[in-house]
Amino acid sequence: MQEKWLLVYEIIYVIVVVLVCLRVIYDTRSTTKTIAYMLLVIFLPIAGIFIYFSFGINYRKRKIYNKKIVKDNKLDEQIHAEIVHYTLHNLERKNPAIAANKELAHLLLKDGSSPLTANNNVKLLVNGEQKFPEVLKALEEAKHHIHIEYYIYEDDEIGRAIEQILIRKAQEGVIVRFIYDDFGSRTIRKKMVRRLRDAGAKAYAFHKIIFIALANRLNYRNHRKIIVIDGVVGFVGGINVSDRYINTPDSKSSGIKPGGKNKNLYWRDTHLRIEGPGVHYLQYLFLADWNFCANETATLTNDLFPKEHPFMPRGNKLVQMAASGPDSDRPTILFSLLQAIYLAQEEILITTPYFIPGESILEALIVSALSGLKVKLLVPGVSDSKFVNTAARSYYAELLKAGVEIYRYQKGFVHAKTMVTDSKVAIVGSANMDYRSFDLNFEVNAIVYDQEIASELRTIFYEDLKGAEQIDPVRWEARPWYYELTEKTARLVAPML
Repeated sequence: MQEKWLLVYEIIYVIVVVLVCLRVIYDTRSTTKTIAYMLLVIFLPIAGIFIYFSFGINYRKRKIYNKKIVKDNKLDEQIHAEIVHYTLHNLERKNPAIAANKELAHLLLKDGSSPLTANNNVKLLVNGEQKFPEVLKALEEAKHHIHIEYYIYEDDEIGRAIEQILIRKAQEGVIVRFIYDDFGSRTIRKKMVRRLRDAGAKAYAFHKIIFIALANRLNYRNHRKIIVIDGVVGFVGGINVSDRYINTPDSKSSGIKPGGKNKNLYWRDTHLRIEGPGVHYLQYLFLADWNFCANETATLTNDLFPKEHPFMPRGNKLVQMAASGPDSDRPTILFSLLQAIYLAQEEILITTPYFIPGESILEALIVSALSGLKVKLLVPGVSDSKFVNTAARSYYAELLKAGVEIYRYQKGFVHAKTMVTDSKVAIVGSANMDYRSFDLNFEVNAIVYDQEIASELRTIFYEDLKGAEQIDPVRWEARPWYYELTEKTARLVAPML
């Protein structure tokens, strides 16, 4: 009798596995991820099914994140028409950077309704010691509103310095809206968030983690780092709010101290300060995220999207944003990086802390290198994730054979997410070059079409190479076989990292 029931259970389990595999095939866009999840479901009984339903469901396809901020279809169409007209007008400017990268601008316009904005001031900020004094100064000058959205915001020296300004500004009547990722910013959940709310600031977790939905909510993280002040000044890039990003004292009056918990580790990262119309798309992203997580809907006003006036500083930088996440129809950030790589004619310089590129980026870099372009990749020598670093190394051999130069940063931990092509286009943002940033996380990159900014970022890249060690292709090829086996094994599950 027991054998009969055992056979029934086995038949039921096989049927369930088959149904789950069919679900994986139907629901997963990437062939690599499809195979990885199917192997997991088949060879890891019960647990594999649980892992897939926790981490593998394609929420982009299911559109559970409905964050549209313009509900009136006619108004939405009117705004889109204005964005298209504005972008096409800026594409006609006599700018060598945009002339060589029109296809990239068109892609972001069509895929993400992201306008190509002109007349921006842009400032590159290297590490926390350059970023945070600029942030503190800009926050102090806020008159109408402050919008802040961060993956990691820590209750430490710099976190409390910013908090004090937010509390004071809220008490003065400035509207303060604060979004934090409930996983990445878990140290502020109770005390700091309560203090902000008590002062009149509005603070919400982007996707509050509750036990019953723990796995899904951990998987879909808001990895963006956005500050928008009065709709005119914005900050975007890779630097979270944490003492660890500050390597040297910069200003006694700022209360900034170097290093934090990791004061012996040098953190290398990059951020942007943008002033001008380029901030409007950051504002749009923030408000869309706000409408999703807050108990209120922000009303669109001229104060949130101020038009240019005679007293607004006018720069000469062309800026466009690339944003994507489970709420977008396509992996816009992945597509924008691919287009930038394929449009490059001379040089591609990439810095990324996590390199799990997938086949499309891998092949694009190989094609570029084989076509005679200089392709250089800067990655961490020591990573904060040994497993991810192991999986990343499985891609190096193919790249090295094609002529890509790979450098491992030795001075500390490189956390910057940047790309420069032909000294014409500079990309700085929150997105790593990995599956998670392309498919699962909410991310944003800023694209600056400008020779001056691109040349400056190029100079910073080559300065970083002085603190890096280049991988020798011959020595890499001669490594023991078990190194390669370990790396390729890690690569099998890389799509699920």
